Formats: sequence, structure tokens, C-alpha cells
Amino acid sequence: MAPSSSIEWHILRYQVLESTNKTAADLINLSQASHGTVILASDQTAGRGQRGRGWQTAPGLDLTLSIVLEPPSLRAEEQFGISKMAALAVRDTVVANVPEGVRVKWPNDVLVDRRKISGILIECDVLGDRVRHVVVGVGVNVNSTEFPEELAATSLRLEVGMGTVTEAVIGTLLSAFERRYLQWMERDPQLDQDYRAALWSAGRWADMVLDGEAVSLRPIDVDGQGRLQVEHPDGRVAVHGLDRLRFARR
Repeated sequence: MAPSSSIEWHILRYQVLESTNKTAADLINLSQASHGTVILASDQTAGRGQRGRGWQTAPGLDLTLSIVLEPPSLRAEEQFGISKMAALAVRDTVVANVPEGVRVKWPNDVLVDRRKISGILIECDVLGDRVRHVVVGVGVNVNSTEFPEELAATSLRLEVGMGTVTEAVIGTLLSAFERRYLQWMERDPQLDQDYRAALWSAGRWADMVLDGEAVSLRPIDVDGQGRLQVEHPDGRVAVHGLDRLRFARR
């Protein structure tokens, strides 16, 4: 039976894990996790981010979780829709605390102004041309106050000037996630419109790296395969995927 568009959450809590995404994948393989399972850890020792980078959180202060989804009839080439939906759900959660300056940096980091407050790592189990399971790993800086300057990071506490109850953030996130998932299931065009409106640096020239070379490009939109549509200095418009293009380190 295909999963319902509404999500019945089943939260599994751990004190310490190597990685919530790894635990989610292990439990899926053991048939102990399914649509709506949430793996929540107070601390993770080997958190992972995009492009093989690590993700660091302060034990007991920040939010680290993974959500298991079984989207019905999702083709592999359409999986960026999940990334888009997840990024907006996290952005909605941050906006509930920080109303201004919250953007989605392609493909799915969430920034407040120019500082990163959340990272998302999405891993799909693909069989043939269909996605069977999706694990959405989310890290949100909630109460941390000290970050290495090279990370250009921030937290809810730093932005609002006071501590935030992590349990409240979890509730807000899961509500936002369910709402955005329903939009995605219904192919609601508002999802695409909201992502485009939230896209960081859209319409502005940004320092990027294309095929290993430093370039200045102007982001415009994201296509259905998750490739960034950009304008080149000569006026040419092209789309590039994560295999070729990234934002330059700040």
C-alpha cells in the first residue's frame, strides 16, 4: 500500500550515534524503520554533510535527526523534489524563530543572511529507475554559540539572543515537514515558487567554481533535476549540476 500523504511520526531517540543517517539506513535494512520513522540523537560522533564533509553539533545543544520516507512512485530523476521540500521545511522552521534573512543556498543548506544555520543530507535507495526509500538527515544549530570563523555559521540562539527549547524546534520541524511533503505529493506549484523566492543569491552575481575554475555567475532558478540555472557574464544561460558547480568557499 502506498504511504499516506499525511505522516504518522515514529520517533526513536538515542543519546549518542555515529550518524543518524547511517542508523536510519541500518534500520531500514533490518525492516525496523519505515515511512515516518525519525532517528533523533543528542550527539553524533561522525555526522556527515554534502560532498563528504563532516557536520558538527554540540552535544545536547543542537538538533540532529534523520527522517525516513517512502515516497510513492518517485522516479530517480525526480528526487530533487524531496530535497526542495526538505529545504523549505527547514527554512520554515528557522523562520518561525528568525523572521528575516533566511534563505536556501542551493541545493539545500539554510542560511541566515550569509551564515549557515542548517545542513541537509539526503540519501536515496534506488532500484532501477525508482526510489524505494529516502533518508533526510537534518542538522540545525539551535543553542550553540561558538563556531570556527571559517565555518561562517550561526544558531537560533545567536540570532534571537536567547536559548531555544530543542523539543519545540523538533515539533515545528515535523509540522513544517508534513505540510511541505503534502505540497510535494499534490504537485502544488507553490512549492516551486517558494523555493525560487527563497533561493540565496538569486539575481545577484556570486563567486562560484565551475569545473574547478573560479567564475562569477548569477543564479536564476533550479530545474526539475536539481541543476542550478545560471547566467554567465557573456549573457549565456546554462544549467549545471552538483558534479560541476558549487559556490566558492567564503
